[in-house]
Amino acid sequence: MVWVIVILILAALYALFRLVVIIRRARAGKQEDWDARMVRDLRASGANAFTPYEVDFFFTLPNEAACASMRQRLESEGFATEARGVDSADAPDGDSFSLHASKRLRISASDMHDYSQRFEALATELGGHYDGWTTDPSRV
Repeated sequence: MVWVIVILILAALYALFRLVVIIRRARAGKQEDWDARMVRDLRASGANAFTPYEVDFFFTLPNEAACASMRQRLESEGFATEARGVDSADAPDGDSFSLHASKRLRISASDMHDYSQRFEALATELGGHYDGWTTDPSRV
C-alpha cells in the first residue's frame, strides 16, 4: 500500500514538472514569435534577406513633448518620421499623438526583435506605446 502512495506522489510531481516546462516554453515562444512570424511571413511572400526594405514602425505617445523627443531620437538615427494628433475618443489609454517612423533596413528576425525591444523601452520611457512594425516586400 505504501508503494502505491509513493508512485502516485511521484506521478503527480512529474506531471507538475511537465506542466511548468510547457508553460515556460509557451511564454518564451510568445515573446519572440511576433517578430519571427512577421519575418517568416515576409520570406514566404518572396522577400529577400539581402534586400533592404522600407520598414514602418508605429508609436502612440501621450503629448507633443514626448512625440518631439521620440522624433528627435529617431531622426538622429536616420529614420524619417511623421506625427499627427489623435482625437482623444480614438486614443488608446489617453495617448494623443501617433508617430510613424520609417527606414530602409535588411530584415532579419534577430534585428527586428532588437528594434522591437529597444522601441518598447523607449516608448515606455516617454509614457507611450510601441505598436509594432510592418513592411511590404513590393516596396523595394
